Amino acid sequence: MILKILFEDEHLIAINKPSGLLVHRTAIAAHETVFALQLLRDQIGQHVHPVHRLDRPTSGILLFAKSEAILPSLKLLFSERSIDKKYLTMVRGIPEIQVGSIDHPLKSERSGRLQEARTSFRVLATSEMPFNSTGRYPTSRYSLLEVEPETGRTHQIRRHMAHIRHYILGDKKHGDNKQNIFLEKQFGVKNLMLHAQYLSFIHPKTSEKVELSCTPPLTF
Repeated sequence: MILKILFEDEHLIAINKPSGLLVHRTAIAAHETVFALQLLRDQIGQHVHPVHRLDRPTSGILLFAKSEAILPSLKLLFSERSIDKKYLTMVRGIPEIQVGSIDHPLKSERSGRLQEARTSFRVLATSEMPFNSTGRYPTSRYSLLEVEPETGRTHQIRRHMAHIRHYILGDKKHGDNKQNIFLEKQFGVKNLMLHAQYLSFIHPKTSEKVELSCTPPLTF
């Protein structure tokens, strides 16, 4: 697998991570042998360090540092929320408002404690198709959203969309199984419809603004 490089300089490198690819080795998927970290290292012939993570089924922009020295300043940008991130997602239904925000605490999967979590969204397009995907209505409605997580909790976008009952299509853990089955049967799509499409930040070494964008997969 050859990873698509979106940005590279002597300090940083960003790729378009395909859906289904793990960022690095993890105990949860101990049987897996292919990871973005190792693929990129072998591709450029240099060790790299992940600055942040994307869920395995999520596609899109993934940033790596080329040295451990620059890693703390990059992680600080994420922890201080000095990085702008935008995602594209396809969800069930059509939100009542075109632009909105979800302010709903999420329980930490590690500690079990509630953590503040905020996500804003904007409706980009809607569709109503003449298919009965649930057995209840003659048509099915869907929306394409631009989503911005203002905090960085585990599965935040997926859990927040589930909270307002606009489940992300293809989400096997937090989604609507009827919609997932319909998506696969009708369109042959098995992937999570969530894509990290935009990332911007001030480069910690050059002080220049870096803006990265990434076209969503053909499944969208």
